[in-house]
Amino acid sequence: MAEQPVAGVAVWAHTGRGPYLSVQQRGIVLAAWRAALPGKLIVAGANSVEMAREAKRGGADALLAIPRRDAAVAYHEELARELPVIAFYLYDAAGGVPYDDATLHGMLSLPGVIGIKVATLDSVMTFQRIAGLMREHRDKVLITGEDRFLGYSLQMGARAALIGMGAALTDLQAALLGARAKGAHDSFLRISTQLDAFAQTTFIPPMEGYIRRMLWALAAEGVIPDDACDDPWGPALPAAEREMVRRAVREARLR
Repeated sequence: MAEQPVAGVAVWAHTGRGPYLSVQQRGIVLAAWRAALPGKLIVAGANSVEMAREAKRGGADALLAIPRRDAAVAYHEELARELPVIAFYLYDAAGGVPYDDATLHGMLSLPGVIGIKVATLDSVMTFQRIAGLMREHRDKVLITGEDRFLGYSLQMGARAALIGMGAALTDLQAALLGARAKGAHDSFLRISTQLDAFAQTTFIPPMEGYIRRMLWALAAEGVIPDDACDDPWGPALPAAEREMVRRAVREARLR
């Protein structure tokens, strides 16, 4: 990942199974990434002030606030006393909270909240609503977490991406953002089509299986060994799906 054209990485978040890790394991993960990516942004998932302090001690640069239903604005304000915070709108099935507009405005009005990641999975209408709301918070960054409609989310105003799909085919996704920024419309459409096809193979029911599928994709790219693809917290998946992921990776590279 240090060789990829990325601004940084996220640790302790859903894709990295952060909520399941022990304090010791989280420390090892953060230290490994901090050492491997000097000068890059490290965002750490956090669901408490204690976890935020762990991240700060470990050298994280910012926090991704794991959604909380109760006292959401106060929760973000507490986290922001430790490090800059990225708010997180996550779909319900993945443990998210459907923050209403008033709550979103309250969170985004906090000086320590620098932006929001939006991951609805398949609710274009919700993404459009939040993108519209961001016009009142132009000093904050709209970050897409939309693996299944990445290109469209960029067209709707997202200026950065923090997505599980970014674990593999990272260079293609960076190229998509670059094409959007440069107004290179032909390249943008071509790469968006490539990534949509890949997402339609990896981000499918059961959704919790996407983490194992991303590991399979990394193995198909030769980044990790074939036997390093276990996700102990995810569902078992048929072997045929692994071949589908291999084929999707190969086709994305050939287009």
